[in-house]
Amino acid sequence: MALTLTPVLANAAEFGTKQEAVAMVNRVIELFQREGPDATFKAVNDPTTPAFHDRDLYPFIYDLQGVNVAHGARPVLVGKNLLNLKDQDGKYLIREMIDIANGNGTGWVDYKWPNPINNKIEDKSSYIEKMGEYFVGVGIYNL
Repeated sequence: MALTLTPVLANAAEFGTKQEAVAMVNRVIELFQREGPDATFKAVNDPTTPAFHDRDLYPFIYDLQGVNVAHGARPVLVGKNLLNLKDQDGKYLIREMIDIANGNGTGWVDYKWPNPINNKIEDKSSYIEKMGEYFVGVGIYNL
């Protein structure tokens, strides 16, 4: 039995967990509080910053109008207003994230998104937390 589970467990270690996603969001917020927005956006956008780039885990930051200000995996999105972005199922994912930020301030959003490791559209759950006039999120791919 242990031999048949070994490949599954090794494969699971290649992907981030919910706890690791929340911990990464907390690291982003700590940097934001300590050094401000510009340093935080720069660190999130820089793929050589290990605290914000771990396997399939990476942060993204939007302002509360839907403009992406930092993205750990897709820098082409920075500066774009994605308020009307829909996933393959027609879900307005950025709007839902803003609703969470303006509501409870924290929560999870489920949607479909390209996995940076294989570029396939996959089910993703992202933890969102309000951060001043922004929100930060880190997601996990649901295998």
